[in-house]
Amino acid sequence: MQGAGGSSGGVGQFFVGFVMMCGGLFMLFNAIQVTSSFGMGMRMYGFGGYSVTSGMIMIPFIFGVGFMFYNSKNPIGWMLTVGSLVALVFGVISSIQFTFQAMSAFNLITILVLSVGGIGLLLNSLRAFDD
Repeated sequence: MQGAGGSSGGVGQFFVGFVMMCGGLFMLFNAIQVTSSFGMGMRMYGFGGYSVTSGMIMIPFIFGVGFMFYNSKNPIGWMLTVGSLVALVFGVISSIQFTFQAMSAFNLITILVLSVGGIGLLLNSLRAFDD
């Protein structure tokens, strides 16, 4: 009979490692806070001494939509619209900030032992056991 991953490793060890890894990664991702500083007056890009705000990106978008409604085959309208949407999405993603919640050393050690220990058990179960 084949074990975990087609080897002669332990299936029980695989599932214990998988549950430990999932629990540790859940606790780790649960401790991360995501905030954004996106707003219409916020600086998104800077070129030299010039700042581009998110409101300024909407100006080519408005002209692009106007060109598209006037003539849908006009490539300038499509380029303005798609380019400004890409710049807006990139600006929103680049304004995201990740912070780690304050926690005790015990909680951090528990998270690290569960996630890294679970990965170790899971990978160990995929090796063949020597009989």
